[in-house]
Amino acid sequence: MALSPAAGAATWRCCGHLLTRPFSQATRRGARPGGEELGRLPLDDLGSVPRPAGGLELLFGLSPCLLALRAARRRVARLLIQAGRSGLEGQRAELLRAAEARTIPVLRPRRRELDVLCRHQVHQGVCMEVSPLRPRPWAEAEAEKARPGDDPQQLWLVLEGLQDPRNLGAVLRSAHFLGVDKVITSRRNSCPLTPVVSKASAGAMEVMDVFSTDDLAGFLQARARQGWLVAGTVGCPGPEIAPSSKIPITRCLEFLWDRPTLLVLGNEGSGLSREVQASCQLLLTILPGRQLPPGLESLNVSVAAGILLHSICSQRKGFPVEGRREQLPQDPQDPSAASEAASVAQHPGPSSGSEEKRQDGG
Repeated sequence: MALSPAAGAATWRCCGHLLTRPFSQATRRGARPGGEELGRLPLDDLGSVPRPAGGLELLFGLSPCLLALRAARRRVARLLIQAGRSGLEGQRAELLRAAEARTIPVLRPRRRELDVLCRHQVHQGVCMEVSPLRPRPWAEAEAEKARPGDDPQQLWLVLEGLQDPRNLGAVLRSAHFLGVDKVITSRRNSCPLTPVVSKASAGAMEVMDVFSTDDLAGFLQARARQGWLVAGTVGCPGPEIAPSSKIPITRCLEFLWDRPTLLVLGNEGSGLSREVQASCQLLLTILPGRQLPPGLESLNVSVAAGILLHSICSQRKGFPVEGRREQLPQDPQDPSAASEAASVAQHPGPSSGSEEKRQDGG
């Protein structure tokens, strides 16, 4: 992730049908939008699986297909399950039952046919022809009138110009896992919600509400006036971001989450645009553990998102952190471990019964 402030990103988007060539001035000069990180990706990595006829697309992978059926937000034309498997068990059997309950036609093509249909993506023997899933306009969520007083620990994730579908999918997976309340993307220069995104998210995209807005800076400024904290992200503080010094920079581990917050992540190569960064009240950064050579000063955006979200969400009341030592395996030959376990058993701490049940998998 290039967590660094820079001018607006060059125009680039993933098309729902076929990958379109970049059309910005930067691209005409031979530079690839998104910086070196996207430049190292094959062009096919930035495209999506071709859509079948009728405006449908091919969703692939066991978890995306199963979660899409459960969520029932897409129209499903056909389910394709790889032929030759002796008996369907577990999630595949559940997938087949769900399709039969909705009278969805089921086909059993061979592995080679599925490979060709999915352009040799990792499909796990399962594909579905489905209607596209698109971000909801932010105006639809405005009716909810979410205000800071509703919950002092609301966390919304705002994404500006993420273009790699695998990055977007990984970010959505972390956001869903860690309990982010809403995800808002910029409509311009952002990757759409493609099957590649769904697969990279392990199907989290199928159950999350993802919103989009044409005016990201205006959205952030409006939330700030309502009492929200707008926290942007930057790379390691250095002379190149000195002009932004009027916006305080805080290490993510020192950030105190005491009011509703919007965490804003930028493009893989250029980071936050100047307009969006100027709308931030605070900039969070992740400091490296060693001196880094040129070219390695930043993290991939999905990795950075996971670190930042965990550092914030671990402050949430009820987050399963306390009592973690009780789950660690102990060496029966180590007397110090046994005495520590006894101490933990005598002083379990403030964990509630519901937390213990959740930690035990209940």
